[in-house]
Amino acid sequence: MSKDTAEQFAQQLSDLRQGIDELDSQLVDLLAKRAALASKVGDIKAKTGMPIYVPSREAALLADRQQQAEAAGVSPALVEDLLRRIMRESYHIQNNRYRCVNPGVKRIVVIGGGGALGSVFVGLFTRSGYNVDILEKDDWSQAESLFAQASLVLVSVPINLTVDVIASLKALPENCILADITSIKDKPLGAMMAAHSGPVVGLHPMFGPDAPGMIKQVVVVCHGRGEATYEWLLEQMKTWGANLIETTAQDHDKAMAFIQVMRHFNTFVYGAHLAGENPDLVQLTQLSSPIYRLELAMVGRLFAQSPNLYADIIFNNPDNFALLRRFHQRFGEALSLLEQGDKTAFIEQFNEIGEWFGDYAKTCLVDSKQLLLKADDNQMLRSVQPQPED
Repeated sequence: MSKDTAEQFAQQLSDLRQGIDELDSQLVDLLAKRAALASKVGDIKAKTGMPIYVPSREAALLADRQQQAEAAGVSPALVEDLLRRIMRESYHIQNNRYRCVNPGVKRIVVIGGGGALGSVFVGLFTRSGYNVDILEKDDWSQAESLFAQASLVLVSVPINLTVDVIASLKALPENCILADITSIKDKPLGAMMAAHSGPVVGLHPMFGPDAPGMIKQVVVVCHGRGEATYEWLLEQMKTWGANLIETTAQDHDKAMAFIQVMRHFNTFVYGAHLAGENPDLVQLTQLSSPIYRLELAMVGRLFAQSPNLYADIIFNNPDNFALLRRFHQRFGEALSLLEQGDKTAFIEQFNEIGEWFGDYAKTCLVDSKQLLLKADDNQMLRSVQPQPED
């Protein structure tokens, strides 16, 4: 290639890049205009009580834009990814104020409202126009006077303290709602039913305090007593964007043994094994494909959080220990297959498990591919930064 030809291509490339830069700049301007409109939408939703998240509206918008993308020769999957990220940001913009579903509520008392998850609820109630009081252990002398005016008392304390705190609640107003947001439900719900003759409901927000709000978040509802009285509370959470799932306290706790206890304990042991073997984390992440980096990130994430929280979840119910013991037994049986070199038995068992998962396994394969494409774009998952030596 001659020097003149090379310079010509270089100039063409520069012009094209400048065009791309201009379009990218226009995209930023368009996003700013969209954010302004989303903020106005949030104002209207706050006044009318419309929920922040409307699944049918989101689904229709995505379908229309994907159809438009296909007609224009643009990847529908790319457009979907972009719009989902943009809409998530729009929901957060609208997360500043909400309609008060029940203006007749006098006061809401959040026991443990200064804590991580309790403060999320305090913020949501406050942005909805409710009068909210926070009650911590050092403020207990004020409890009686606060309870006297309360329409809702929400218990948000560590798991190991929940039942004792509930048992100490005395003389709540007859129509006051007593609720908790603990990650176990059977014992706290029973304690609330015994401590208070009025309306009772058990709630389990399936998200952590780092969540920006309740938009698209699952909240488990375990009914206790007086459902008609606390219906406004459930409607308020729907307004916040929550997806409410109703179940019994017993079924909830059985499910949490698999969803929380078993997963957290397994992750704890995996982390303990890594720490004991002491591999080079930088090298592990550099050599890993996206799925393995993501799995490693989920292990590391656990150990960046409160050990007391996870200890409470795992240790709280001794009935879960038998489940973990069975997991330990099955791990040993699988290891025996390896030691015996019985590949045929391994494959047979693999197929049996695959049949148990059924079509869900195929769905997971498709969904995980999309997730991994996003994870691969995240520089945070590419490597662990080496720590300076002491």
